[in-house]
Amino acid sequence: MRHRSVTALILKRKPVGEADMLLTLFTQEEGKMVVKAKGIRKITSRRGASLDLFNLCKVALYEHSSGTMPIVTEVQLLEVYAGMKQELPRVGIAYHICELVEGLLPERQASEDVFHLTKRILTSLSSCSESVAQSVHQFELSLLTSLGYVGSQDLSGSRASLFIEEILERKLKTRHLLPQLLG
Repeated sequence: MRHRSVTALILKRKPVGEADMLLTLFTQEEGKMVVKAKGIRKITSRRGASLDLFNLCKVALYEHSSGTMPIVTEVQLLEVYAGMKQELPRVGIAYHICELVEGLLPERQASEDVFHLTKRILTSLSSCSESVAQSVHQFELSLLTSLGYVGSQDLSGSRASLFIEEILERKLKTRHLLPQLLG
């Protein structure tokens, strides 16, 4: 039995059964991981709103034995990024960011640089302070550099997204949204 607490960004949510949810978290301490949140789809759940997409939370986890999926026992909301969630184009860009992080990072491998990079762009999207097109492209380049994928390639313009698709060996689901959102 193991109890621990992690600081996490919620990247993905998937319903399971009647009331449970599988969450893909990107934690500062342990990297990307999938956890189970029991009962959060119930109307009476107090944790449901805190575990919304893109939120930054302090999450208490319980793992019965090694190899089992951790279970969320407690949540403390740290940041909601409300400014971003009020504009549909910025939400679409946040989905793109989460798809990149979820796709490129290996399971349970901490990457504090990428965690802070992701937090920084979500803060930027929420504050509406920078050019969105420039910040998305800069995020893609910084992510690829942090993960060791950048060599001598020319990754200007949309080439970074195409290069990411080559790495993932699949099309990005959110890539077709970007020209509409940025343009």
